[in-house]
Amino acid sequence: MHVIKYDKNYTRRYFMEGVGKSAIGAGMLAPLWDVIARDGDISKAYPDEALDISHYTDGKINVGDVIDASNVEYVRDMMDPGMYFQISQQGRLVDVAPTETDINRLSPVKFNEATLRNRGKHKFDSIGNVVTKEDGRPWIGGLPFHEPKTAREFVANNTLCWARYDSSFFPVEEWDMDRHGNQKFHYELLFAEYKAVGRISMKPSPYMSGHEDKLRFAMALFTSPSDISGTSIVNHWPYDQRKLPDFFGWLPQFKRVRRFPTNQRFEPMIPGSTLFPSDAFLTGDPYLTWGNYKIVGKTPFLGGVSSNNWAAEKDRWLLDRCGGTTGKKFFRTSVSLIPEVYAIDLYPTGYPRAPYGKKRIWFDSRNISAFAMVGFDRHGETWKVLEGGGGDYDNKKGRVFTDDDGNPYISWTYFHSHDVQSDNISTIQQVSEIDGGHKVRINDPAVYENFCTVSAIRRLGT
Repeated sequence: MHVIKYDKNYTRRYFMEGVGKSAIGAGMLAPLWDVIARDGDISKAYPDEALDISHYTDGKINVGDVIDASNVEYVRDMMDPGMYFQISQQGRLVDVAPTETDINRLSPVKFNEATLRNRGKHKFDSIGNVVTKEDGRPWIGGLPFHEPKTAREFVANNTLCWARYDSSFFPVEEWDMDRHGNQKFHYELLFAEYKAVGRISMKPSPYMSGHEDKLRFAMALFTSPSDISGTSIVNHWPYDQRKLPDFFGWLPQFKRVRRFPTNQRFEPMIPGSTLFPSDAFLTGDPYLTWGNYKIVGKTPFLGGVSSNNWAAEKDRWLLDRCGGTTGKKFFRTSVSLIPEVYAIDLYPTGYPRAPYGKKRIWFDSRNISAFAMVGFDRHGETWKVLEGGGGDYDNKKGRVFTDDDGNPYISWTYFHSHDVQSDNISTIQQVSEIDGGHKVRINDPAVYENFCTVSAIRRLGT
């Protein structure tokens, strides 16, 4: 019997044939980034069935449906184990959104343009840092490895390109919940990232003058509750990924700046939180302090990639909640089918006392972004599951602009950090505004002097 190449089972055969192989190279019908370079429409790299959840479930789950405990088994193999546990046993609900096929709704337009412009210009040097092939200088913008071939290239992409803007500044709220969904702590804070290299919008570019040896400056300032208001931390990251960031904090109760031990990366910064500095954007440490990288699989997957995860119509964009005894343990979010996702394992080779034994991180092949993680303890048991969602802030209910060309804001929207051993969870969301009138600011040169220096956090704290 002749098998039709693109019948409804083509995608299943495609992934089954990759089992046991180093399944590298995104795109089923054509190389993905060749298709993106033509018009940004990723759908031309995939058969129709690979972009529609109903094909995978024989119509049992479709766009517009709700995944709950009654039907989650149909997609169990297409989600991280944390999401499956939350839905099947703890009452979490997720809505099914359409698959996004426009690369410019998955990453900022100018970032994508830089990736295409700089294709093939980067490599790892003898140490393992990313440098330009021509003159061995630091990364110059966009994804350094647009078609990653190794696990380390995936992680390097994510570590170097956290927010994908030259400067990011956004207000955040965090709710730390017990196993039932009762609130234990609630915080409001600002987060800022300011790139020193790989700059594509702010001048000078691609490097910040005098700081070519740095990767980024990152800052968090807590504004609520009142007993920790003014507490802030700032990290100055060396470009050399073997070196840990300089880690400074302003503590209002002591009225001074303290320099924290740089290896203090596996402890919460605030009471009640389950999130570590190491967990930031899932690759929160210099990538050469982790090792034994391995690609363990490639598969279709469900992830929180949808503009539906931005609640434009809600006060301060606050998401609805679901699950737990209280019905408030998790955010009520949307997932969409991601046609190809890579699972990467990495080990804390530079941290002999790290409580993590391993991380497994899932990367979206379309924009090489990390969106889910399982952290295993030293005994190999599942300890923490982290899952984020995001997309463009542009849907039928509103739009947030970020540049003079009218391009929409593209960023993360929510984050779950679930300690499944204690069953405590931190739920974190980007919001429209917090106390003090702080709102989203993108590519603002003033962020460095106002927020990302030691003198700035001292001034903010007082």
